[in-house]
Amino acid sequence: MVTDPALGRAPTDPDITRGRQDEAVLHKYDRPVAFYMWATVLPWVFWFAAAYLSHLPEQNQAVLVATLVLSLAGLFAPLAVVVAFVRHRPELRADIVNRLKWPSSARWPFLVAAVFLVPVTLMAAQGLSLFFGYDPGQFKLRGGFTFSTGLMPVWVTLIGAAVIEELAWHSYGTDTLVRKMRVFSASMLFTLIWALWHVPLSFIDGYYQNEVVESGVLQTLNFPVSMVAFVLVMNWLYYRCGRSILVPVIFHASANMSAEIFMTHPDSKIIQTGLMLVLSAIILVKERRLFFDRPAAV
Repeated sequence: MVTDPALGRAPTDPDITRGRQDEAVLHKYDRPVAFYMWATVLPWVFWFAAAYLSHLPEQNQAVLVATLVLSLAGLFAPLAVVVAFVRHRPELRADIVNRLKWPSSARWPFLVAAVFLVPVTLMAAQGLSLFFGYDPGQFKLRGGFTFSTGLMPVWVTLIGAAVIEELAWHSYGTDTLVRKMRVFSASMLFTLIWALWHVPLSFIDGYYQNEVVESGVLQTLNFPVSMVAFVLVMNWLYYRCGRSILVPVIFHASANMSAEIFMTHPDSKIIQTGLMLVLSAIILVKERRLFFDRPAAV
C-alpha cells in the first residue's frame, strides 16, 4: 500500500493530494526563484516599452506594429522561460507533454465547472445587482469589447492570453512552488506575483488593465482581489483533474470571454468577486487536505 509521507497513512483520494503519485517528478521543478524572476522581469521590460510607444502622439503603422510585437513578447516570455528551463530535462518535458492530454472523462463535473463556473457567477452577480437598482440591460449581449489591443483582434487576445499564460504557469510555475509549499500558500504567493506581473499592462493605452484603472479605485482594487479567488478555484480544478494543463487553460479562457460577453456594470464584477471568494472559502473547507497538507518529503 502506498502511504502518504506527510500524514503517515494511505491517501483516501490520490487525485486531490497534489498528484503525489507524481511526487518524484514534482520535486524536479526546482528553480522557483529563477523562474519567477525571469518570468516577471522580461514581461515588465517589454510591456513598459510598449506602454511608452502606446502614448506617443503619432500612432502610425510602425508604432502600432512595434507596440503589438512588444506586447506579444511580454506575453510569451514566461513560456520561453519554461522552454529554456526544461530543454535539457527530458523527465520534465515528458511530464508536461503528458499533462497536455485531455483529462479523464471520469472528471467531467470539474471540466464543466472549468467552462461554466465564472460565467454563472457573473450572471448571478448581475442578478444580485438588480436589487441595488442596477440596470437589467446588463444581461444584453455586448456585441463588442470594452477595450482594444491595437492591431490584434480582441477575441484573439482574450483566448490567446489564457492559453499562453497557463502553458507557462501550470506547466512549470505552479509545481515549482508546490514542491516546497502547501497549495494554499503557493496559491497566495502566485496571486501576489501574478498581480505584480500585470502591472505594466495598466500603462498600455487602451488595454484591459488600463481601462480597469481608469474605471476607478474600487474597480482597480477589485482586479487583484478577484485573483485570490480565481487562483484558488483554478488550482482546485487543476489538481482535481490530475494536474491537467488544459483545465486551467479552459477556466482562464472562459473567465476572459465571459467578462466581455454581457453589458456588465463594473460594480457587478465586484459582486462577482464576493461570490467567488465565498465559493473559494467553501472549497478550502471541503478540500482541506489538498490545500493545507505539507508537501511530501523527497
